[in-house]
Amino acid sequence: MVEAVTTTTVLVAAGAAIAAILLIAVVLLLSRRSGREGQDELLTLVSEMNGRMEAMVRELSESLERAQEEGRRNRYLTELAGSIDLDEVLSRTLEAAGAVPGVDAGLVSINNPAADEKPIVATLGLSAEEAQRQVVSGPPDEHEARAISLVYQYPPALEAGVELIRSGLAVPVPGEPGSAGFLTVYSRSPEHRFAEDEIRELEELALRAGPAIENARRFREARQLADLDALTGLHNRRYFHETLAREVARAHRYGRKLALVVFDLDDFKAINDRIGHLAGDAVLAETAERVKDVVRSADVACRVGGDEFAVLLPESVASDADQLYHRLLGAVGSRPVGQAGRLSVSAGIAELRQEDDPTRFFERADEALYRAKERGKAQVVTQAPPEEDDGRPLSSAS
Repeated sequence: MVEAVTTTTVLVAAGAAIAAILLIAVVLLLSRRSGREGQDELLTLVSEMNGRMEAMVRELSESLERAQEEGRRNRYLTELAGSIDLDEVLSRTLEAAGAVPGVDAGLVSINNPAADEKPIVATLGLSAEEAQRQVVSGPPDEHEARAISLVYQYPPALEAGVELIRSGLAVPVPGEPGSAGFLTVYSRSPEHRFAEDEIRELEELALRAGPAIENARRFREARQLADLDALTGLHNRRYFHETLAREVARAHRYGRKLALVVFDLDDFKAINDRIGHLAGDAVLAETAERVKDVVRSADVACRVGGDEFAVLLPESVASDADQLYHRLLGAVGSRPVGQAGRLSVSAGIAELRQEDDPTRFFERADEALYRAKERGKAQVVTQAPPEEDDGRPLSSAS
């Protein structure tokens, strides 16, 4: 790639130099002639030479630009094979697509194997609102198209002063089995229309990107499975401590709030002894489903061991965690849980302090849970927020 660009650069410089030398030679030759006829001939030849030189430099410059674009695409494609991070692979794919002449924006949409999950989408040069509207699907007869050409026409009221998406081109991304999704590029130019050359370039890119995207997607799925507790489907203990360390560091660095709830089922050991371990496992699984129903999308719910659970609440304070606890209490105790009947939960809450490291932060919430258990069932103890801390925990009972 570097050699091609360098060679083209040399050609541009050499061509300009040769043209300049020829022009100087002609001027010197004709300047020796005298008379009006010689001057006219000189001016005509100089004009012709100027025109030829400009045309040659322009052609060589266009060749240089094409070589640079091809070099960028090749670099992005080479980098695809060196990554198993799905976000990076999708980003590199879009950067390569963006190097295709006439492309102003791009979108890659990869089907999610889980039927109830949304496609994985990455964009380049599109606003969030634009990205939501750019949905591409195959023909209604379910045959797989080689490419899909898009032309957008707008009412006159939208035409003035707005840079709109005017045309698009989508090609399927090969997967196993069949298409894994679509790679789509867009132009904002009213005059531009994607032609056969762009279709071939995009097809080649999708063909080379497909295996890299599939490998990265499988790696993400495997990693997600490794982060989940097999019984409950919540994040596991290892993931909890990794995320705890990351969120504590982030909160300290940027001055953010962070709260933690640690809770367990009241009298679960006695329940387990009464109904058996298999039925007890079913109780834990059902409890986890109810936990998922009440946590926010930004919260991180985990099973940290046995019947003990934890929820990290980014951008939250102790009062937010207390509200979550009461939602948990209502969700778990609102109706019987399997063979165990009606259950309750007790919890300890902590809000991050400036002096907390991840271990101390978790220990404070765990100590609060221990104090809550000493007080009976359906109890919560909240460690005092930093501004109220006088060395004593705050507590509330339900």
